[in-house]
Amino acid sequence: MSSLSVISSAPRRWSSIGLWTARTLLALVFVAAGAAKIYGVPMLVAEFEHIGLGQWFRYLTGGLEVAGAALIIIPSTVVFGAVLLCCIMIGAVFTHLFVIGGSAIPAIVLLVLSVIVAYAKRSTILRS
Repeated sequence: MSSLSVISSAPRRWSSIGLWTARTLLALVFVAAGAAKIYGVPMLVAEFEHIGLGQWFRYLTGGLEVAGAALIIIPSTVVFGAVLLCCIMIGAVFTHLFVIGGSAIPAIVLLVLSVIVAYAKRSTILRS
């Protein structure tokens, strides 16, 4: 193996490790957040009451978060999971900014990570 191929494969390996790390982090965060919504943590029940769409929306959001977390881990569905999580986080950012207040920074960070994963894996849609 030439030294050029070793040098050129190192950045790919690091980007692959970084992408797996982002996917794992997103999956863990969204499983925890989705489970908390489904379980009915009092703070989240009150937050969704303030939003005004009813508690069914809390269950729906929690279920979609758990589904997105599962999809982002499965190699053939990474893009779909990342896009689903992007949509959820866009809604969360707008909800924080215009409805419930509070900091939208955590939702923005999760949105950016989801966009990075979706963009990095976009070629898998074309191969399907």
